[in-house]
Amino acid sequence: MESDTAVRRIKPPGTPRYGAEDGDGACGRNCGDNGYSGDPKRKPEVRLLLLREGLAAALLSGFVLLLWGLVHLSLQQLVIGKPSGEFNAERARRHLEQITGVGPRPVGSQENEVLTVGYLLEQIEDIRARTAAGPHQVTVDVQRPTGSFSIDFLGGFTSFYDRVTNIAVKLEPKRGAQHLMLANCHFDTVANSPGASDDAVSCAVMLEVLHSLANQSTPLHHGVVFLFNGAEENVLQASHGFITQHPWAKQVRAFINLEAAGVGGKEVVFQTGPENPWLVQAYVHAAKHPFASVVGQEVFQSGVIPSDTDFRIYRDFGNIPGIDLAFIENGFIYHTKYDTANRILTDSIQRAGDNILAVLKHLVTSEKLADSSEYRHGNMVFFDLLGVIAVAYPARVGTIINYMVAAATFLYLAKKASLPGNRGGRYVRDLACATGVAVLGWFVTLLLVLIVALLITLLGRSMFWYTHFYAAICLYGAAATGKMILIHTLAKNLYYGGVRLVELGDLYFDVSLLLWCCSLVWLTQRGLCSAYVPMLMVAFPLVTRLLLTTEFKHRGASLKYSGLYLLGLALPYLHFMFLIWVVFEIFTPIMGRSGTEIPPEVVMASLVTLAIVFLSSYFLHFVYLVRSTKWILAALGSLFVVMFLLVSAGLFFPYSGNPNSPRPKRIFLQHTTRTFHNLQGQVESRDSGIWINSFDFTAVQHITPQIPEINDSIRTRCREDRPFCGYPWFLPVKFLSRKNWYLPAPEVSPGSPVDFSLMSKEETSWGTVKMTFSVKGPSHMSLYLMPHRGASLSTWSLGDGTPQFDLNGEYFVFYSHGLDAAKWTFWFEIQPPTEPDPAGPEGMISVAISTHYFFGEDRRTAQLEEMLRKFPIWAFPSSWVSTYDMYRY
Repeated sequence: MESDTAVRRIKPPGTPRYGAEDGDGACGRNCGDNGYSGDPKRKPEVRLLLLREGLAAALLSGFVLLLWGLVHLSLQQLVIGKPSGEFNAERARRHLEQITGVGPRPVGSQENEVLTVGYLLEQIEDIRARTAAGPHQVTVDVQRPTGSFSIDFLGGFTSFYDRVTNIAVKLEPKRGAQHLMLANCHFDTVANSPGASDDAVSCAVMLEVLHSLANQSTPLHHGVVFLFNGAEENVLQASHGFITQHPWAKQVRAFINLEAAGVGGKEVVFQTGPENPWLVQAYVHAAKHPFASVVGQEVFQSGVIPSDTDFRIYRDFGNIPGIDLAFIENGFIYHTKYDTANRILTDSIQRAGDNILAVLKHLVTSEKLADSSEYRHGNMVFFDLLGVIAVAYPARVGTIINYMVAAATFLYLAKKASLPGNRGGRYVRDLACATGVAVLGWFVTLLLVLIVALLITLLGRSMFWYTHFYAAICLYGAAATGKMILIHTLAKNLYYGGVRLVELGDLYFDVSLLLWCCSLVWLTQRGLCSAYVPMLMVAFPLVTRLLLTTEFKHRGASLKYSGLYLLGLALPYLHFMFLIWVVFEIFTPIMGRSGTEIPPEVVMASLVTLAIVFLSSYFLHFVYLVRSTKWILAALGSLFVVMFLLVSAGLFFPYSGNPNSPRPKRIFLQHTTRTFHNLQGQVESRDSGIWINSFDFTAVQHITPQIPEINDSIRTRCREDRPFCGYPWFLPVKFLSRKNWYLPAPEVSPGSPVDFSLMSKEETSWGTVKMTFSVKGPSHMSLYLMPHRGASLSTWSLGDGTPQFDLNGEYFVFYSHGLDAAKWTFWFEIQPPTEPDPAGPEGMISVAISTHYFFGEDRRTAQLEEMLRKFPIWAFPSSWVSTYDMYRY
């Protein structure tokens, strides 16, 4: 930083410019133009201070690192204060270990339908017996519903379930309760994971919350239904069975859903409503360790995240409001074998239990639960500050606050435009020009960083950051930061050659303020509660700037000014950096399971660049308040070059099998036999093989060197004349993973093969053909219907009777059953084509059924076992046996 006596000579401006604001529009005695008196022959003397380059870099980097450290410190602080003793985390942990001890629990398996159900019923009966003398009664009902519904998840499909399992436990005063609160968890899992975090820990927490509430000496005002749901992983089937068929469902007024998209850490409230702001107020008032974000709610409900929860079912089919909570940390091992009980800290269980117990106690004593419709209208803005306190206020109040902050900003800018030296539109023109420079700089920066991402992709180094996250920050962050600084350095030295630097610093602060204010107005007009973020990013800097006007006017970028300026930014930047952490914590693991079609480098480079752009917005004016940026640019350029060379050389391998911090590559293998029948019912072709799907962009690039037989020579091609390309898709996700491989292998011979038959075919009086089928097979099957050109499905026996097609115009039906299910019978009506398509397949419709054997003896074959042994430790191959049978009609 320059001393008070330092003199900097610059080109004399042609006319006086706007200065740091005071009542007269001048910057102080004898420095209205930094020493310029109007004589063009006289060089001005600039006595306002400028920052040294090293000091500026140290201040800003130290500020960012300090706030990032505070964010991580808050995330590690799982429990604040001493537990009250009402919730026993050690007992909940024992439940967790017992549930996960049986292994994976897919629907229909003995582990899910018998062992886990038996354990839960045993624990619930023990609680009921021990509290029988108290003021509450516990009623248990094991429900095994059958039903069907359509959902627009994954492009749209229809679900059918038969005798899946729900354990519903009603806790109420002995006099009974008219109104009920619902708490939901699920104990089933995907086929290859013990599911500790998703979702056994939630069921363990609910058991202990039930124990605590049942032992209270004071009777509850309302009742609570604890639903231990046995078929959530089958795309939300059991919750649909409860809310549409169980007699207790009619008394449910609100719900809390406990979920997971990661393993351990803090559970975050990421969805509430719809409307019913009293639920958010209850959480804010009662939760002992709040962790909530309306930003997460609006991002999740936008569909950007390829996931869904039982929240949707209760909202859409039950028309009841609720709160959705989920663990989000360490999503790299979500739905893998690594999701084990030992990875969940006891403090994570304690905080979740404290929160759920406190919120439930608050709600079941609330009069609002009895008549929630009276308090239905309106949304809430809600967020927490590092998990210490939660803030919530009605969205209508937020709108008023937002517009007040925006009005104050425009008033501030209008006052500067009206100063004597800025009249005639000078300030407005300069502000518009500077805004253009800033926005253009951002677009150019993003474009150049995306070019770097494209080069990394072409070099075959995609996802190098999957295990080495900060390598992406160093590569893309250095490129983005360096490019922005370079653009503004060039603007300062070339475009603004005759303008005082302190004025440029002042101007670019106003640019940042204006852009954040515009985003505030835009988000508010769209009715988004997330507008509170730009509100914070406008209000705090504006107040800080007004308080520091005198200091900046008389001293320029002094150390005192710089320190106080950063202090004024601390709170909004701290919260914004927490949101950035949430974005990376969610989207980085998602790139490992988002399919082969989405280029992850584009996503990661864009996220890093946007984070840099947003964080640097109020740092831009420091570029104009430093003497030089050459050493900063040299350091960033060197860092970028070194990182680019290291990444290009392949020193950052994407995956890790380290048991302490695994980052596995997900790959799916099905040993399948495919049979294709012609219009006459004869077998047209038949083959068998191991069908391989990679669910990330690198496909088999890193697998082929380990297992040479898996290579592009066996890559499949989609047969458009066959339903779902002629392969046994378990879910309708072929649009996510268009690259798959088919390695020839012997036929599979399941012990319980599928029995599929056409029971009847008749023409109706209204011109359609009604076809009725029966199917008997394993617990998981997929039905594919592909009407031929000119034909169309008009109605069927599934869902609400209206066929729900997927993104490609085909129909996907997901089927599952629990124990002792009968044959599945269904029908549909099809409108035949007016004339046959000579270029298409014979008949009017192709029908295919695939079976999936996820457990038991039928799940494995010798060929699968041999293939699995070849996979490296850093891969997580998920495998099962399947069949695919296609018929033409």
